[in-house]
Amino acid sequence: MMFHMRRATFALAGLLLGGSILAAQEPIYDLLLKGGHVIDPKNNLSAPMDVAIAGGKIARVAAGIPAAQARRVADVSGLYVVPGLIDMHVHVYAGTGVKGVIAGDQSVYPDGFSFRSGVTTMVDAGSSGARNFADFRQRVIERSRTRVLAFLNIAAGGMGPEGEDDPKLLDAQEAARVAKANRDIIVGIKTAHYKGHGWTSIERAVEAGKLADIPVMVDFGYLDEIRNLTTLLTEKLRPGDIYTHAYSGHREELLPDGKLNPAMWAGRKRGVIFDLGHGAGSFFWYVAVPAFREKFYPDVISTDLHTGSMNAGMKDLTNVMSKVLNLGVPLEDVIRMTTWNPARVIRRTELGRLEAGAEADVTVLRLDRGNFGFVDSAGARMNGSQLLVAEMTIRAGRVEWDLNGRAAQDWTTFPYQKGTWRK
Repeated sequence: MMFHMRRATFALAGLLLGGSILAAQEPIYDLLLKGGHVIDPKNNLSAPMDVAIAGGKIARVAAGIPAAQARRVADVSGLYVVPGLIDMHVHVYAGTGVKGVIAGDQSVYPDGFSFRSGVTTMVDAGSSGARNFADFRQRVIERSRTRVLAFLNIAAGGMGPEGEDDPKLLDAQEAARVAKANRDIIVGIKTAHYKGHGWTSIERAVEAGKLADIPVMVDFGYLDEIRNLTTLLTEKLRPGDIYTHAYSGHREELLPDGKLNPAMWAGRKRGVIFDLGHGAGSFFWYVAVPAFREKFYPDVISTDLHTGSMNAGMKDLTNVMSKVLNLGVPLEDVIRMTTWNPARVIRRTELGRLEAGAEADVTVLRLDRGNFGFVDSAGARMNGSQLLVAEMTIRAGRVEWDLNGRAAQDWTTFPYQKGTWRK
């Protein structure tokens, strides 16, 4: 009797052990990016690592994660795996039907441009103001798979037909009210293209920024006998405020002797953030090359995406990153300027990082070496030897862009739903 009881006990133990082994072999990750080189500036990580994703979150970052633990495995050997890129200066208030302005036909829909260039988060830079932000939100932001955040224009109509110069439309109190009511989306205040006299646009933007406790981004507009770069960067802007189009040359960033304006260094010392903001008319080799020789690098690399820049010298974020890379900035720093730095500037530090528990926004980049041409806003070419290409873009755990089908199943084993279509 005792013998039979022991046999039954051993049999039950064997079944339990076998069951536990089978359970252990069940995939625990939805997707495994295997064999790549992870660059995560927030965690000072630059090393060969695998990245596992489950439930839309980063589940694990480690070397040698077994492929059997994932339902899908993407071989990213020889590629760089980085946090989802953040483009901190775009214009995506599309679909309004308004002709000839950024708050209209000059904007682009985010999803048609973001993922294919490695971008998971776009920050609209003042296309809308207090009067039309609600329309922008429901028309574009809430319908986009791309995460879209926004700087609210201090001008009530944003970059619409009324322009950004009329002091009656520069209402700090109303801008702050709308910003506070939309804290989930609005990350700052924007002032741009101001042709008026004095400091009205800057002062009201900063006032709104103070009231809403958010930073201000400045496209400085036009200079006059009062408006000058030194006063802007050393008196008007606060630490954490952003000077965009840093290499435009339009506002005396570069002096006639070819040296960088000391006001730029003074602004940086005070904590002003410098955004590249390429655009169609705001990045020139004759400014950038001497500035980079003096090691005045941008804090943030961005595109100033709109219809006038995307098909001209700017192209996309990876192209602008490649320009900075070819100007001598190390790859790890270029990644920092498009991930962790902008995340901190817009105070969204849950973004721009690869660590367990973070939302799985991931970009996989290929670095090609050869002979490439890069074009500035004037249409002038500079040759370079390095080109970044977006191989894969993952947003909240979902593969949104896969240039070479690395996460896709081979067609010979794919479970097609075969059938006949008839009218």
